[in-house]
Amino acid sequence: MTSSHSPADTSGNKMSDNKTIVFFDLETTGLDTTVCDIIQLSAVCDGRTFNAYMLPQLELTDSARQVTGFTVVDGELKRHGAPVTTEPLAEAFGSFLDFLRSFPRPVLLGAHNAKFFDAPVLRRVLRQLGLLGEFRKVVSGFVDTYPMSKNLFTLPSYSQENLVRHFLMKSYDAHNALEDAAMLEELFNKWAPSTQAISRVTYGV
Repeated sequence: MTSSHSPADTSGNKMSDNKTIVFFDLETTGLDTTVCDIIQLSAVCDGRTFNAYMLPQLELTDSARQVTGFTVVDGELKRHGAPVTTEPLAEAFGSFLDFLRSFPRPVLLGAHNAKFFDAPVLRRVLRQLGLLGEFRKVVSGFVDTYPMSKNLFTLPSYSQENLVRHFLMKSYDAHNALEDAAMLEELFNKWAPSTQAISRVTYGV
């Protein structure tokens, strides 16, 4: 199994009502949430990480190749030309659910633009795999940091890369799902939003 996660820890990013927020990100073959395949699924919470790569069935769009650096060559997934080890979609998602189950419940999943991209794609694939019911037993909702950033700050751009530059004063390996999730957690911790600010951008599974 190529999905990786670090040793158990029960702390988690906590809201005042004791929900645990796990930050996640997807890299996909394109931006059409109704059909795109997931290439990389990553999640982080308080030093614990999950990361899995999957060989897509669909061809990547030109923009997805340019943005993510992923390509499929002779049936092998590569990122910036270097091969990565993949695993079957069902196996990766089973491991992802196990990762989420290891945190105190209820769990919220946080992503940048979760409502209109990451959540619909994740939900569709979970439904296809027959895992949506199990997922809903663990995850109580999604937190979208994109509208949160717009609610809290006035900036020229609310892209995650710009937010990281502005608040954390660093650059990073953007469009690597694991790096994206880790940077989003750093941003969230930097902002230290109130329970009310989080609730405004939280919605059900």
